Amino acid sequence: MLTLIQIELYKIFRRPRTYIAFGAIAALILIIQFGLKVDGKSYADFLMKDVGGTMEIDGNIINGYLICYIMLQLLLVHVPLLVALIAADMISGEANMGTLRLLLSKPYSRTELLIAKFLAATVYTIMLLIWLAILALFVSMWIFGVGDMFLMKSSYVVLISQNDVFWRYAGAFVFAALAMVTVAALGFLLSIFAENSIGPIVATMSIIVFFTILSTLNIPIFNVLKPYLFTTHLISWKEFFDLKVNDANEAIIGSIQNPQRIITSALVLLLHIVGFVGSAIFIFNKKDILS
Repeated sequence: MLTLIQIELYKIFRRPRTYIAFGAIAALILIIQFGLKVDGKSYADFLMKDVGGTMEIDGNIINGYLICYIMLQLLLVHVPLLVALIAADMISGEANMGTLRLLLSKPYSRTELLIAKFLAATVYTIMLLIWLAILALFVSMWIFGVGDMFLMKSSYVVLISQNDVFWRYAGAFVFAALAMVTVAALGFLLSIFAENSIGPIVATMSIIVFFTILSTLNIPIFNVLKPYLFTTHLISWKEFFDLKVNDANEAIIGSIQNPQRIITSALVLLLHIVGFVGSAIFIFNKKDILS
């Protein structure tokens, strides 16, 4: 199995599109960092315009912790496309090149082959998130420094102590990796139905967009479905940055306001991963391979 995974990883990192994904993330992050470095004061004034008269913040608002949060909000919307470029090509790419039947002639079962391919896609996805973490968090900390983290929510303000931030990012990136692996599992499932990569990639993104719209619509008939849609839970990494408060409305250091929501979202995503990969294995084992 390990040999199979190594072979699949070699195939992934042999493709130019793999490095396009890493390059695209780097370019976007560097552009955002440059813009905020040059004109960060204007952005800080924009953040504070609604609360400037009611509270005063000591220190630098535009620090590495806030920059990383901003970039996560922006980039995690688009990372699924970069994940789908690889995951949705794992089987359909072999069929397109005419190597799938030859691959199945090797002394491995179809199940072993699919598991190895999915694990390779998972490794790629995690590496993409690690690359994102290095650039968005650590490079931002180096450029902008660190400090207390100031966040504007829809109806309230969150101020997290500098010493209480880093572990939250560790949890957020682990959760984001789980969310992106779910996207990889969906693309992987769809890849077994096509003989070229375009169809599964487009289908993966279309499903994500469709379910995301359903997740955000505040219509009673759709509210029943929302808890079961994986797109509803993709952004639950934000829960790591909501704190509990005491009776004096002071933030409790080391707390999370809704830890159960994180656990529930993680379980839903895990169930989708198992369901997508399990379905792919079941269908592929029953399928006639003609290419």
